[in-house]
Amino acid sequence: MLLYPAIDVLKTKVDSKYTLAIMAAKRARDLIDGKPQLTIADNTKPISIATAEIADDLISYERAEEALIEDTEEAAEEAAEA
Repeated sequence: MLLYPAIDVLKTKVDSKYTLAIMAAKRARDLIDGKPQLTIADNTKPISIATAEIADDLISYERAEEALIEDTEEAAEEAAEA
């Protein structure tokens, strides 16, 4: 059971609980694969370390749709200049 950080705190860092689950799972996999910790956590379990990093604002996310829109706009601007 996840006691710290509190789920209420974690949910304020993301737009949905699904985003939180994906972020934590991907970061935990990175930790298992040997990537360095970004924070000191009381627990040694990768998922606990990942949630602590999310709570400390060390891990963030960007929606793919937003990135795609920005890339499309930049490409259109470059085409217009050429």
